[in-house]
Amino acid sequence: MSATTTERGRSAGRGGVRGTATSSSPARGGGKPQRDRSDVKAGYAFLSPWLLGFVLLTAGPMLMSLYLAFTDYNLFRAPTFVGIDNFTALFADPRFLKSAQVTAVYVLVGVPVKLAAALAVAVLLNAKHRGQGAYRSMFYAPSLIGASVSVAIVWRAMFIDDGIADQVQQFFGLPAGGWVGDPSMTMPMMILLAVWQFGAPMVIFLAGLKQIPAELHEAAAVDGAGPIRRFVSVTLPMLSPVLFFNLLLETIGAFQVFSSAFIISGGTGGPADSTLFYTFYLYLKGFTEFRMGYASAMAWVLVLVVGIITAVLFRTSRAWVHYTGDVR
Repeated sequence: MSATTTERGRSAGRGGVRGTATSSSPARGGGKPQRDRSDVKAGYAFLSPWLLGFVLLTAGPMLMSLYLAFTDYNLFRAPTFVGIDNFTALFADPRFLKSAQVTAVYVLVGVPVKLAAALAVAVLLNAKHRGQGAYRSMFYAPSLIGASVSVAIVWRAMFIDDGIADQVQQFFGLPAGGWVGDPSMTMPMMILLAVWQFGAPMVIFLAGLKQIPAELHEAAAVDGAGPIRRFVSVTLPMLSPVLFFNLLLETIGAFQVFSSAFIISGGTGGPADSTLFYTFYLYLKGFTEFRMGYASAMAWVLVLVVGIITAVLFRTSRAWVHYTGDVR
């Protein structure tokens, strides 16, 4: 009888343990969702400064400018809804068309020249030689200060009448007279300033070149390919994703050129509107003539154009951008 009682006690004890474990399981299961909710709240707390900045400084102003694009607003009275009048007025404005032309030339000429210069220097710096780090730093330095007002002032001083550019031209027996006041020379001057800032795409190109396996060049050399053939058939295809990335960034950036044109032209866009870039004219309309509705319409046209060009670049990239592992 004692043995039977002992066995019953053990069974009851095991049942009690099982019951305790079973009853404690919901507590553990209920605690995990609570911890997940705490993690989500902590995540939103850390994101809140960015979310607040995005809503107040980006999304909010964009939505407000979209509304103003359909109004007549001059900062001093309440906006008046005018429909699409601002957009139709754009294409009847000769200075708007001139600014679009100037910007298009700058993008179509300046971006390829800048990328070509950046790629050429990156290829040279990719070769192993002494002082490699110093050369990279020197070539990258202009990109750190290239967009500053001080550099634009110096650039203007270099290309005015009797400036350094004039003196160099006279030394070689070329006609002088200053580039700043010559409508036919202001665009080359602006493109030279952009090309001088090739450091950022150069560094990206250099990083891409470092990722190309040396075995591919060695195999091409064994097959009899010369330096140019190896560059065209090996380097460019392997570098195409980096080239696409730089092309996209530089194209978008070229549409937004402003400070250098403002400083070099003295805030007028001259001579003969030859430095009247799109964003510069937008600034003049919005903050000189106080036509905020018109300026907002210009801004959204620019957003639309840049968006279309970006979509076209992504669409056409399927034909010339080659990623590792792609099967075509």
